[in-house]
Amino acid sequence: MFGKNSEPVQLYRDCPAVLIPAGDEVILRRGANAFITQALGGSFTIFLDGNLFRIDGQNADALGKDPVEPPTLPPDASRDDVEQLVWDQLRTCFDPEIPLNIVDLGLIYRCQLRAAEEGWRVDVVMTLTAPGCGMGDILVHDVRSKLEIIPSVKRADVDLVFDPPWSQDMMSEAARLQTGMMY
Repeated sequence: MFGKNSEPVQLYRDCPAVLIPAGDEVILRRGANAFITQALGGSFTIFLDGNLFRIDGQNADALGKDPVEPPTLPPDASRDDVEQLVWDQLRTCFDPEIPLNIVDLGLIYRCQLRAAEEGWRVDVVMTLTAPGCGMGDILVHDVRSKLEIIPSVKRADVDLVFDPPWSQDMMSEAARLQTGMMY
């Protein structure tokens, strides 16, 4: 189950987590021994007591890790600068079971930046690899929160849709190559 990059850890404090793939919120207890199986985009997937859990980057200290610094923009940032940072932030959102970001997985159907009062609004339309995935609400929250910490983004609306249904051909070529799903 554990790859060569799995890292044993002990929780330094009680920590909120999400059970994968059910999406249930739980509290993991201080002193628990686990393995980090994925540390991408500022969040962590850990293996503990036969289950996988996702821990947000804001709780990285519970694993003895440094929290991820929020993104920054120069004071004279252009629309293009903000749009690039939006896409960069989306690429920090990872499927908790597949070590690929949601952009390369092809889960983002549309991302639009609109002028809003004193800043920007971002509208995202996205899907999941499977409609019954319990992690849907967690991924939507991850997208929204990572976009709303961008300086000058005042609001992010994320719409989860299942039409058209996701398929492997929506993945980037690099993602298909990484997962061995080339055809």
